[in-house]
Amino acid sequence: MFDLLIQNCNALVPENGRFTIRHAVDIGVKGDRIAAIEPTQPDPPATQQVVVANGQLAIPGLMNTHAHAPMVVFRGLAEDVTVHRWFNDYIWPLESNLTPEDVYWGMQLALAEMIESGVTTVTDHYFFMDEAAEAVVQAGTRAALGWAAFGSQGKEGLAKTAVFAQKWHNQADGRITTWMAPHAPYTCDDDFLRAAVAHARRLGIGIHIHAAEEMSQTESSLAKRGQTPIQVLAETGILDLPTIIAHGCGIIPADIPLLQQAKQVGIAHAPKTYLKLGSGLTPIPALREAGIPIGLATDGAASNNTLDILESMRLMVLLQKHEARDPEVMPLQEVLDITFHGSAAVVGLGEKIGRLQPGYLADVVLIDMDGMHQQPRHSLTAGFVYNTRAGDVQSVVVNGRLLLHNRRHLTLDKAQIIREVQKSMTRLAQRVPSKRIQVYNP
Repeated sequence: MFDLLIQNCNALVPENGRFTIRHAVDIGVKGDRIAAIEPTQPDPPATQQVVVANGQLAIPGLMNTHAHAPMVVFRGLAEDVTVHRWFNDYIWPLESNLTPEDVYWGMQLALAEMIESGVTTVTDHYFFMDEAAEAVVQAGTRAALGWAAFGSQGKEGLAKTAVFAQKWHNQADGRITTWMAPHAPYTCDDDFLRAAVAHARRLGIGIHIHAAEEMSQTESSLAKRGQTPIQVLAETGILDLPTIIAHGCGIIPADIPLLQQAKQVGIAHAPKTYLKLGSGLTPIPALREAGIPIGLATDGAASNNTLDILESMRLMVLLQKHEARDPEVMPLQEVLDITFHGSAAVVGLGEKIGRLQPGYLADVVLIDMDGMHQQPRHSLTAGFVYNTRAGDVQSVVVNGRLLLHNRRHLTLDKAQIIREVQKSMTRLAQRVPSKRIQVYNP
């Protein structure tokens, strides 16, 4: 007897090192795991809950490997400005307005948006993370959470973020994992980074950090101290732990061997943010050739405007073809590998999520492929990568629990979330540069 049966879907599954489509199958779930993927039966076994897919495409839950999810409350407030102005004149002054309640409702808004676009796991790096975790509990999603810390807060401030990490690690039926989250090498001195490593070692967790976000940061670091940001991560012990590096657009060839030698490192790639801020691109081909996992990310909605990982996926592949001036670069199978296996590896959950396969956690998304923009359906894989919109997502399952069904949320109250966020719009939009929480001067 299954607890949940997804009946008559077409499933994107791994087979002999490639992704393939299995047509007309049922996905049986017991507890929080996929128990079986079998041809659809006219008389299915007894099941507590049935989702009739009617030929929809089943994919593994999508993963957003680096976000500042509650930053949705600042969406649209920092447009058409340089990176320096984005930080110093807009975002860091705006973030001085944040309260714990803002983060709670901002996180719910972000989670609702991500659920509707098929994202079942988010790796988040922000403030007031107890409230963010409570929002994850309510939503029923999976999350890897880190409380962002600046060196200016001192080691006492860092210790408080470690208390959060210890409290919430493996909570919510295992859906929440935690990471230490020092902001970046240019906002945290070496002693602060080493202290973050010490906390992470004690707690048995990893480090989620911005590093080499753009080439100017790497050049500045080389000029000031003769080391790249990645070399700083190695010297301070961060790369001796599981590490998520956000962006890496300033990674240079000399950094690659250090990343290869790291214990467990992955790079979160958020191409829409890079395009908006003119930051360059993560060197995906060199990293992939070196065996370093790449995961898809959105970054925050203040630099991306949406939390749609499907958009990130499409921009990633098109930009790689454009930069190489070669349409054969990054074929469909590689895109799917990054989207699912790569993203799961970056989050540190490569043996648990990212596959529709018995024994893996039951994070499943159903996509309607009947829209006019999907016709004719010569290739479901090409249709998924190049055609699919967030609005095509119909149902979402996380940990065996149905969170979205036929576009209707089952765990979150959209109307209430919008009301609560709108209450604070005027206060949150106040921008006083002298109140900025930090200064961007890499």
